[in-house]
Amino acid sequence: MPLGLLKDISAATPKNVRLLGVDLGTKTMGLAIGDTGHSVATPLKTINRKNLSYDMKALGEVMREFEIGGFVFGWPLNMDGSLSGSCDRVRSFIDEMRNYPQELGIEQGTDLWIALFDERLSTSTVQNFLVDDVDMSRTRRAAVVDKLAAQLILQGALDTLKA
Repeated sequence: MPLGLLKDISAATPKNVRLLGVDLGTKTMGLAIGDTGHSVATPLKTINRKNLSYDMKALGEVMREFEIGGFVFGWPLNMDGSLSGSCDRVRSFIDEMRNYPQELGIEQGTDLWIALFDERLSTSTVQNFLVDDVDMSRTRRAAVVDKLAAQLILQGALDTLKA
């Protein structure tokens, strides 16, 4: 499984396939999808997490429906750039993906391209935008913040790939 920081594995980015941006929280998983030209990220959906099996099945449905060729996971570093406890949670989730090939709809041993992209302030940036610029209520924000954070993560990664 090609896995690493985007800057370290960008040369191996799969071509002409959609990438899926993932903002992995403890209760939800925000998803955003990129176009096959790796130019534009679009918010897709938020999955309410239940357990690993459920999470993998939900992720697998998206993978099959949109023919996903790789992932960009938000990498929640501390503000000083050091690894946070949440980085362990993201890494554990990614490691578990190997144990659920059937749920993900992939063959056992298939290499998935998974990039980690610095997501510092992504959720707070989206929250501030929704409060200050859109004046969205707390209830409505809760329904969209995770998929918009995933979009911000994926778009940042796509922009980095283009640079």
